Amino acid sequence: MRFTRTLLRVSLNSLSTVAPRLAGRGVFWLFRHPLTRMKVTPVEQRLLDAACHGSVSVRGKNVVTYAWGDGERPVLVLHGWQSRASHLAAFITALRERGYTPVTFDAPGHGASEGRAATLLDYREVIGRLSREHGPFEAIVAHSLGAAAAFLALRDGAARTGRLVAVSGLSDFDYVLDYFCTDLGLRPRLRAELRDRIERVLFPGEPEVWRRFDAADSPEEITARMLLIHDERDRYIRIEQSHKTAAAYGEQARLHVTSGLGHRRILGDPEVVKLTMEHVTAPADVTLRG
Repeated sequence: MRFTRTLLRVSLNSLSTVAPRLAGRGVFWLFRHPLTRMKVTPVEQRLLDAACHGSVSVRGKNVVTYAWGDGERPVLVLHGWQSRASHLAAFITALRERGYTPVTFDAPGHGASEGRAATLLDYREVIGRLSREHGPFEAIVAHSLGAAAAFLALRDGAARTGRLVAVSGLSDFDYVLDYFCTDLGLRPRLRAELRDRIERVLFPGEPEVWRRFDAADSPEEITARMLLIHDERDRYIRIEQSHKTAAAYGEQARLHVTSGLGHRRILGDPEVVKLTMEHVTAPADVTLRG
C-alpha cells in the first residue's frame, strides 16, 4: 500500500506539470471511487441471512436494504466509506436483542449494492426513503462518513430522531479533501483542481457545499441528543473532528474518547457497543424535530 501511494504521488504530481487536466481527472476518479469492497465475515453473513432484504433505486443504481425485527422501535444504522452495513454487526445484534428494529443499507458502490461510488446526497436519498417506510427512528447509529450523512439528513428533514450516536464521525467536509491530498502528497495545484471538480461535477447546483455538509453548521436545526465516540489515535478521521462537533452542540452532545481502537476496530468493542445501547435506550427528552 505504501508503494502504491508513492507511485500515485509521483505519477500524478509529475503529470500535473505537463497535463494538468488529465492529472485532475485522475485525482478526481481516485477521490470518488472506493478502491475495494469489504468482504463479509461468516458472522456477518449469518446476520444478513436473517434480515428482510429490500431495495431502492438511487440515480439508476440498485441499493440493497436490510431490516430485522417486527417493525417496532426502528433504529437506522449507517456505515462509512469503503465499508458495508454488516460491518456494524455488533450494534445491529445488540439492538435486536433489546427489541429494536435495525434498518440499514449498503451505499452505492459498497457491499451488495450496485454502482461504483456514493456521495452524501446518495446517502441522504436512501435515508429519506427508509425514513418514509420505517421512521421516525428511535435512534440513528452512524460510523465515519455515515455520521456526516446523518447530520445532513436530520438538518434537511430527510429523517427524524431523538437520539444520535456518531462513531468516528466526520465534521468538516473539507477534512475529506485535506486528508486525501495529504495522504497522497499531492501538490497544491492538484488540490485546487480536485476542489473545483467536486463543486462542479460531483455536486452541481449545490450552493455552499462545504458549509452545507459540515456537521457543526447550524446546530440549532438538530435537536437530537448525541453521543460522540472517537478513538484518540484514529488516523483516518482525527479526534479533533468530534471535538469540533461536540463544541458546536454543547450540552446536547457528549463525547466519549477511546484509546487504541483506531477507526474500524472501534465498531466491535464491547464497551463502545454498551455505551451506544445505553444512549439509545435512555428516555427521550427532546421532540422529534430533526
